[in-house]
Amino acid sequence: MKSKEILTRGIVKENPVFVLILGLCPVLAVSTQAENAIGMGLATTFVLLGSNIVISLLRNVIPSRIRIPCYIVLISSFTALAKMAIEAYAYPLYQALGIFLPLIATNCIIFARAEIFASRNNIKDSVLDAVGSGVGFTLALLAIATIREVLGSGSFFGFALPWLEDNTTMIFALAPGGFIVLACILAVVNYVSKGQATKRQLGCDGCPSAMSCGKLKEINDGI
Repeated sequence: MKSKEILTRGIVKENPVFVLILGLCPVLAVSTQAENAIGMGLATTFVLLGSNIVISLLRNVIPSRIRIPCYIVLISSFTALAKMAIEAYAYPLYQALGIFLPLIATNCIIFARAEIFASRNNIKDSVLDAVGSGVGFTLALLAIATIREVLGSGSFFGFALPWLEDNTTMIFALAPGGFIVLACILAVVNYVSKGQATKRQLGCDGCPSAMSCGKLKEINDGI
């Protein structure tokens, strides 16, 4: 796979939010303000990049039987670093993100890239994959947050917008507004891609856990 394809795949063809439908909890929770969306996106990208690099470097060292606990330790460590940095240098953002900042450690996007890509590829490709997925996640967050902030608060990045400031639609600033905006964007993505964006063929080919699943099946058949 070419470097350009690896980099752009996470932004368009395999966008974590609009195509793979992953990480929706922080997407819906922090997308009320564009500034919060950028902060969460950058923090997630940092954790994704750091974990991908280390996992790629140690992919031949980490035993397959304990790879998931190892991933958890690595991802949690980078999440703690991001949390401490934001708390120290951007405290208002730290307060705005709240519990969803440490919960980056449980983001399925990061675990998916670690298991599917970083554990099987060299460091260069793993960096490109992390950057692409991180940028795709950040852009998706920003797109949702922009619509919700403009319509729900009448502002953009905290700056009031003429007319909209006095004619807000409060539902977009609330939880239901997040679902509405996400659903509308997904509908547009599916319409443009003719329903192919979120259609995925599931199978064992290329799955990093295929071997362990095969061994488990043999054990069950023997029983």
